[in-house]
Amino acid sequence: MSAAGTWTVGLALSYTILLIVGGRLSQRRSSLGKTGGFFVGGRTFSPWTVAFCITGLFSGSSYIAIMELSYRTGISALWYGVAETVQILLIALLLVKPLREKLVVTVTGIIGDRFGRLAKGIAGVITAFTFPMWSVATTIAFASALTAFTGLSLHLAVIVTALLLLVFLWSGGMRSVAFNQTMNCIVFVGMLAVGAYAVLAKPGLSGLQNFAETNPQMFDPGNAGISLIVAWFGTFIVNVPLAQAAFQMTMSCRTPADGQKGLYTAAAFGIPFIIIGALIGTSAAVVIPSQKLALVAIPHYIEQVLPAPLVGVFFLGVWACAMGWAGPCQFSGSTSLGRDVGSAINPKATEAQLVRYTQWSLVALTALMIIFSILRTEQSAWWNILAWTLRNGATLAPVLAVFFWPLATRTAVYSSMVAGFSAGIVWNQLAGWSATAFFLGTHPVWVGMLANVTTLVLVTLATSRWRMSTDPVRLRRAVKFGLGALAALAALTLSAGWLAGYGLIGMALFIVVLCSALTVFFGTESRETAPDTTGSDATGSDTAAERPPAKRAPQHAA
Repeated sequence: MSAAGTWTVGLALSYTILLIVGGRLSQRRSSLGKTGGFFVGGRTFSPWTVAFCITGLFSGSSYIAIMELSYRTGISALWYGVAETVQILLIALLLVKPLREKLVVTVTGIIGDRFGRLAKGIAGVITAFTFPMWSVATTIAFASALTAFTGLSLHLAVIVTALLLLVFLWSGGMRSVAFNQTMNCIVFVGMLAVGAYAVLAKPGLSGLQNFAETNPQMFDPGNAGISLIVAWFGTFIVNVPLAQAAFQMTMSCRTPADGQKGLYTAAAFGIPFIIIGALIGTSAAVVIPSQKLALVAIPHYIEQVLPAPLVGVFFLGVWACAMGWAGPCQFSGSTSLGRDVGSAINPKATEAQLVRYTQWSLVALTALMIIFSILRTEQSAWWNILAWTLRNGATLAPVLAVFFWPLATRTAVYSSMVAGFSAGIVWNQLAGWSATAFFLGTHPVWVGMLANVTTLVLVTLATSRWRMSTDPVRLRRAVKFGLGALAALAALTLSAGWLAGYGLIGMALFIVVLCSALTVFFGTESRETAPDTTGSDATGSDTAAERPPAKRAPQHAA
């Protein structure tokens, strides 16, 4: 083991022990007398705690993805971070207040409250299946450093990293996650400072300038490809109502205003991660060119440029990034599997039983994470996209129906989740599971969501008794979305060649279908229910043919 490896492993182990001890103390304190302390920290988070949580979740993962992408595509990787920042701002502007008022814990819980236990179970299983994919995406970065410095195989390094995460998370609870994220943000400061120093040390500003003259494409803002950049923005924007891990941390706030302040602060905190991450990846391409795996080239670059103690500090920050993203992902996925699927199977389960189910789920998702890493250890950003494709393809339409379409039926929701998830799998298979070359030039994330939304609308209309809405407010909205659908269809028809050339046909079709679906959402209502004359976007139960006698809808409260 090299000196850099000794420092990296020593600091990472010491830091993990600190987090385990501190997390257990924090969770024990927050659980005293507070219902739901394990899942939402007693809803006591301040704006700063929310900011640290979201920074650790999004900025840490963006930093790793941007470093990897910029090694291949240069500064155009900045757009990945910009797209994720847009997502944070949209969550703050659109969702924090309504979701906090409903005491939301998970997206799968929202679906289950509206469409029943079976829907909750299906959504929970699919969500739990995809979260380890996001976890793999960041743990690969730290595992690559272990491989470079210790000689461990990459697969073994990922297993070690996954087991460290399990040990930390088993202490459990949202309060321990908050403690972890706060400590991670402190470590991030050192990582960013050391990373900036590495760039200045080698290749330096003059070296980057020379590299730009010989490789101008690496400084082209569009070098990653218009299709991929648009996919980043489209995926993050569509992910806004589905960002379960972010919701779970933000909804632990004291008030909706505190949650919004925390998100705005986190968006500002993310700027240095975006800039420095792109510079490090590009600098690594200068110093260590032609490496097959970007996340192996970067550790070699840092080791070559910096003394061993600073290398240790830098990769302690990478470990913090891995835990900042993978920790909440594993915890949130385990919450869906343990809390939501567990309560769907055993609706009489106590809080203590749900906590125990969630801890068992952590073990299962750790095993799944290790299996995923063995299947494909390279291209961490690819795992992020696959997870979005499968999870968003299953849960987007049901969540939209919760908010906007009282007519939607349980049968339609079951069908849409299976159809969207399956479409994402099939489209990836047709493309040979490529990270860059897609079947018919269409990114699979659009295909999964197209199948999801289309199935929900068609099955609902085919299996329910409906009529045109008699609410003038909803009808006006339906007309607006209908005009939007026609405009999008006209643009698609006139620009089909240009869109196909940039791989944007899938996105354009999704916009047409989404606007059309929203037209149906606002333009239809059940024949068996009295019209809603308030103009509100009711989130009631199923159609009268399916729902039991009227009663107050339960809230998915902790």
